[in-house]
Amino acid sequence: MVLTRWGRVRRWAAAIAVSAAAFATTATTTSQEAAAVPERDWLHVQGNRIVDLEGNRVWLTGANWFGFNASERVFHGLWSANITELTAAIAQRGINIVRVPISTQLLLEWRAGQTVARPNVNTFANPELANMNNLQIWDFWLALCERFGIKVMLDVHSAEADNSGHIYPMWFKGTITSEQFYTAWEWVTQRYRDNDTIVAMDIKNEPHGTPNSPPRAKWDGSTDTDNFKNACQVAGRRILAINPNLLILCEGIEVYPRPGETWNSPNTDPDLSPNYFYNWWGGNLRGVRDFPVDLGANQDQLVYSPHDYGPLVFNQPWFQVPFTKATLTTDVWRPNWLYIHEENIAPLLIGEWGGRLGQDERQDRWMTALRDLIVDEGLHQTFWVINPNSGDTGGLLLDDWRTWDEQKYNLLRPALWQFNNKFVGLDHQVRLGGAGSTTGINLAERYGSGPIDSTAPSTPTGLTVTGTTSASVSLSWNAATDNVGVTGYQIFRNGAIVNTAPGTSFTDTGLAGGTTYTYTVRARDAAGNTSAASTAATGTTQPGGGGGNSGCTATYRSTNNWDGGFQGEVTVTNTGTAQIRGWSVALTLATGRSISNVWNGNLTGTTVTNAGHNGALAPTASTNFGFVANGQSTDAVTVASCTTN
Repeated sequence: MVLTRWGRVRRWAAAIAVSAAAFATTATTTSQEAAAVPERDWLHVQGNRIVDLEGNRVWLTGANWFGFNASERVFHGLWSANITELTAAIAQRGINIVRVPISTQLLLEWRAGQTVARPNVNTFANPELANMNNLQIWDFWLALCERFGIKVMLDVHSAEADNSGHIYPMWFKGTITSEQFYTAWEWVTQRYRDNDTIVAMDIKNEPHGTPNSPPRAKWDGSTDTDNFKNACQVAGRRILAINPNLLILCEGIEVYPRPGETWNSPNTDPDLSPNYFYNWWGGNLRGVRDFPVDLGANQDQLVYSPHDYGPLVFNQPWFQVPFTKATLTTDVWRPNWLYIHEENIAPLLIGEWGGRLGQDERQDRWMTALRDLIVDEGLHQTFWVINPNSGDTGGLLLDDWRTWDEQKYNLLRPALWQFNNKFVGLDHQVRLGGAGSTTGINLAERYGSGPIDSTAPSTPTGLTVTGTTSASVSLSWNAATDNVGVTGYQIFRNGAIVNTAPGTSFTDTGLAGGTTYTYTVRARDAAGNTSAASTAATGTTQPGGGGGNSGCTATYRSTNNWDGGFQGEVTVTNTGTAQIRGWSVALTLATGRSISNVWNGNLTGTTVTNAGHNGALAPTASTNFGFVANGQSTDAVTVASCTTN
């Protein structure tokens, strides 16, 4: 099924230019005369910006959802979540583009008419998908994205349909050649040529490798088989020959020769005397300065896309010394990729970033710093990941595939495009969230007519700490004033933005016990103008584990079942008044039942203790763990006890 938008033209008022105080609410326009809403939603590049067909600046702020790239060849999570409800929630939460990993093998199978007739989908939870193969499910989901105002980016994550396929460094492998890689891209481009729900193609996920472990991806001016710059250029040109309106994303590689070295230089210990600059897989774009990707007549479709992660994914050398946002910018981000944005070479879209919170202070500090860089510079981004089953990062969803990790989402939220306290979609006709959405607007609504507001609100006064626990600090302040109206307040902890609040109070949670934090507040209006920072206030959390009683409860529910087995989930809640550092849940299993696999916890016999990332719980906070068990689910599991450390 190919979806089109011909004939969906409506009139709208002129776009306006607004203050550049914060990109989340900024734009540029060329005229204030009445103009037609663009009939299509294709995007193009102007310098380091991405714009729509009228030249209005847009901000791609999204997330990843994997599964089609893996051996299941369909979205993960449909074994318990409903595809329509989940897609609607993604839009309502402000995610305006979803990056979808696929594989070259999957595209070649679809091209040959080979589909998975009965994919791993729970049709009880997804009755709308009954009797659909995996290609039909894909087309059904694209229709949902159009219904809810979401745009889509395709990402060839691996050559083969393999849950670990991304580990292989190249875009070719085994029977899948470079030519088949290009052919697969051409096929999917042709199939969806008229469907402006798909607006971007990420040519290959994380090409990488080092000279001492071939094959490895390099970046230079050659046409060598292992040159990813050339592979992205060739694939991009062949895609654009079919549809010249698609954004082409080229990721980086892993290493790049230092000055005076070549790709033939020996590889040495990167911690001692390296011949190469090292970075994350896909994160090294140093070669763009000397060897930029050339898309010919369609150069205005090129976007570079680095990936960046924190110490819980890999303890890079720059995490082993004291670091701040400023040092990361100077030492890591700017030389590897930020210069592309700063020098107006091309836009940047950080295709993957994210991770677990509350497990390593350095991880939290890195993720906050990168989030702030994204907001400050207006960088495009797709957060990794929606899936809770991403082993080293976790997801925006918890293991039931329904509940959102609010702490992680609140960290991400400032990096989602917002205007007038609504999320902004990339569709000109359909609101983000669908018709009648109360949380999102479309581009026509974003660029309505009206006077330009360049007046900042007054500075908030009277910032006061009103209370503390071992894991939180509560704040209040006096309301600011504005010539149009204050829409919210940005809260800064130790100089970094942590959240926004619609009113004049806020409780900062998930903090360490016995620690002093410094806060300031800025007021913000609908045009993105921000006030000066308030006078600072400091608050010290109470000592963790002391000053209050401790305890927890655990609640079990069955989430799925099949012949001979079932899936369960246990929610653990801190019922005390102090933060706990760990928990243990004893389960009682009915005769003939046994647990075979546990996630978000560690199993010993029939007792599950917390994993490293989810042991610390503030008062009233909850976490969960899941498991797969043998036998029938009826009356199979009860909770014997929940204890804290």
